[in-house]
Parts: sequence; C-alpha cells; structure tokens
Amino acid sequence: MAMPHLQQPDPAHPVPQNDTLPEDDRDQPLYKTRDKVYPKRVSGYFRNLKWFALITLLAIYWIVPWLRWDRGASAPDQAVLIDMDMGRAYFFFIEIWPQEVYYITGLLILAAIGLFLATSLFGRIWCGYGCPQTVWTDLFMLVERHIQGDRNARMRLDKSPWTFEKIWKIGATHLSWLVIAAATGGAFVLYFNDAPTVMVDIFTGEASLGVYVTIAFLTFSTYLLAGWAREQVCTYMCPWPRFQSAMLDDESMIVTYEGWRGEPRGPIKRKNLVRGEVPEVGHCVDCYACFNVCPTGIDIRDGLQMECIGCGLCIDACNEMMDKVGFPRDLVRFDSVQNSQLRAHGKATKIRIVRPRTIFYSVILVLVASVMAFGLLNRTTLEVNVLRDRNPIFVTLSDGDVRNGYTLKVLNKEQAEKTYILQIEGLDASDFQVIGLTPNQDGTFSLDVAPDRVGSFRVFVAANPETLSSESTPFEFSVTDPEDNVRETYDTVFAGPK
Repeated sequence: MAMPHLQQPDPAHPVPQNDTLPEDDRDQPLYKTRDKVYPKRVSGYFRNLKWFALITLLAIYWIVPWLRWDRGASAPDQAVLIDMDMGRAYFFFIEIWPQEVYYITGLLILAAIGLFLATSLFGRIWCGYGCPQTVWTDLFMLVERHIQGDRNARMRLDKSPWTFEKIWKIGATHLSWLVIAAATGGAFVLYFNDAPTVMVDIFTGEASLGVYVTIAFLTFSTYLLAGWAREQVCTYMCPWPRFQSAMLDDESMIVTYEGWRGEPRGPIKRKNLVRGEVPEVGHCVDCYACFNVCPTGIDIRDGLQMECIGCGLCIDACNEMMDKVGFPRDLVRFDSVQNSQLRAHGKATKIRIVRPRTIFYSVILVLVASVMAFGLLNRTTLEVNVLRDRNPIFVTLSDGDVRNGYTLKVLNKEQAEKTYILQIEGLDASDFQVIGLTPNQDGTFSLDVAPDRVGSFRVFVAANPETLSSESTPFEFSVTDPEDNVRETYDTVFAGPK
C-alpha cells in the first residue's frame, strides 16, 4: 500500500512557533482569572425579600429534623426521617417503602416542572431566593460584612499588608464560615438518623464512621462553595443558566434596565447643566450602584446575562440613588421585556400570567400532582410477593404427587400487628403447607406479621399430576386482612412434568 504523501512546510511561510508569536499573544492567559466580587450592602424591598427567604429556609433546614410525629410504638417519632437501615422514608403522615420509590420520582418531576413554571413567570426567582448556593452564600457574606466591613473596607483589607488586624479579621471570618459549614453538615445527617440520639453520639464520639465522613464532606463543600467559589458556581458549574432562555419569553418577569429612559447616561453634574446643546438627558447617573451590589459582579445595564440570578438587589440600589437625585424610581425594575418596550413608545403595559407556556407547565404540574395524590390516597396497606423455587423446579413425592416450593413475603404497612388469612385459588392441590404453622379447619393459614414489617413464609404446594392442565398451571395466592377486608392476590404457576 502506498503511503500518503505528507505535505512539507513551505520554507517561505514557516509555521509560527510560540517564541515567534507576537508578544501580546504570548502573554495572553488561556483562562480568565477571577475578578473577586465585593457586593455592597443595600436596603430595600428585594433585600428584605431575600432576608425573609434566607431566615425561613435556614430555619426549615435546621428545625425540621427536631419535629416529632407520633406513629405508634413500632415506628420512629421523627416527623421527617429517611431510615436507611429499615428502608423507609417518613414525611409526617406519609411513609414511603423501597418499592414505592416512584413517589420520590414524582416529587422530582413536580420540582422540575414547578421550576420551569416559576422561571417562565418570574425569571430566575429560584436562583435569586431559593437555591442553597444563594442562601448559604448570602449567609457567608453577612458574616464577612459584619467582621470585615462593607465593600470598600473589604477591598482595602485585601490590598493591605498582613497586619494583626488583617489576620484576626480574616481568621475570624473563615472560622465563622467553618462553624456554619459544620452546622450545615451536622443538620444534614439528622435527616437520616434520630436527631436527639445522633447529636449526642456525635459529641461523645459514638456516632458511626459514615456520620463523621458525611459531616466532614459537607463541611468542606459548604465552606468551599459558599466561602470561596460563590458566584463561580452560578456562572461555571450550574447548568441552569445555560438553558434558562428556553423557559423565558418576552412576557416573563425579569430584572431589566429601562435603557430608553436611562440613556444617555452620565454624571449628575452634567445632568444639572441641561441647556439647549443637550436636548435629551438620561436618568442613569452612571454611579455603578447597581454593579456594586450585584452578588455575581455584573452590570444589569448590559442587558439580561447568564450570570444574573434575578435577585433584584440592583433595583434597590438604583431606587435609592433615584431618590437622592430626584428622578423617578424603577429605572431598573422587575418587569417583562415587552412592557419595557411598550413604555418606551408611551403605550399601556400589562402583565399576562396566563399564556400558552404557563398553561402547558401548569397542566403537567396538575396532572402529575393528581396522579401522585390518587396513588397516595388509594394505596393499599398490604402487599404480597411470591418467589417460586427454581432449583429444583418441582419434586416428585413417594405417592406420585408433584410438589412446588414458594417463598411468600407479606408486607404489613400498618403500625399495628396484623393476622392475615392465606389460601390458594385456581389449583386442585392435594397438599398445602406453611412451614412452622398449623392449618385452620378450612385449610387456610393464619399469618402473623409485625407492624411495619415484612413477614417471610416458606410454602409448599402439592398436586396430582393428572389434575394439572399443563407443565405450568396458573393459580394464585390470596392473602386477606379480615379486620379491614383488604385482599391481595399474587399470580404464579405450578410446575409439573411434561
């Protein structure tokens, strides 16, 4: 086979090497270094909303594991608990078994569709107020601001040499962050263990290795993400900003800058010198107040950006400045792009919540919620599973009958001990046995199952080969709760000779 001809470099046009590139290109870094963000303190309507969300969500996270819920003596009394040892999830009056994991799937679907609906209506309201990254970063910034001071003070501190004041302020800040991070990890494990018990075990050194490893991991990740990464999580790590535009339309409520009113921007001194040579003057005084308070370090005047989390702090900052200079508020406002364009042309604005996109999400949300509610309200407190012996498939007895073996599992989902009645239907059985139990007078068996447990029973069924319709004769096990008149059946087969 002929080798492909490799084109030789043209001596008149050599391939540039790194040392022959222009100096400006050689000095260009491959990755942009982080510009540290120093958000400034601001007061106002949206800042108060964020404080309310922060306090409410953190209170829920740290208080819920301590709530009690009486389920009887046989079940844990913690209101919200994911019991990995017993394979149960408890949410107040709801108990989820491992085979009911589809309810968890339903909750995830509801959360996703709910997020799509909220985004189509109010933009990135989840990112700005409910996301754990936002909530914990807000808390860490509050601590940092309390110890180190506001924006300008923190910038001066970072640029100053290492003095005793700088060491203790930065040290106290990071120590406080670690305490909060440890409390975050500690609270997380409470959802998987009895809260009072595991809390004592943690401080006495008697908790399991898994508990300590989980706390250590969450302490480190919380400290890293909320203390160091911060806005970089939203910008580079989180996938949501990259497809949020698919959820938005021109009528979605977002944080927007009224460029038609703010431009041309300029210092307030220029605006006070309005004469004939300046026919139009914008309301933006170019003070950068909106930029200085932004937790992700963007300028909202550049339009909607991927980094914007829709928190609205820039609105508070701009309104504060507009009040100072005597201009109307809401130069930066929470509104739709369509309304901004209507105002620019002097037309009336409107907020339309009901539109095809929101109807579509709402219908899916209602359908999924209805299916889950129907399933929860109508689910049975009894389940039956049967596993037929595969080796051997059947055994021929001395009298010529054929015997099959089965393992019967009865799930009692109630918080009380139950006695169930077991019988077989659809098979002319010559013998029916449950190992360790005595049959009732009518040939059935009484199965006692502890509360909130699975009862396992070994069952043998024998039949005359001549009564079998085929080598696999279908029949069913029937388990009945005589107290509640609940009946569950399980279809299986009886294997015999060909």
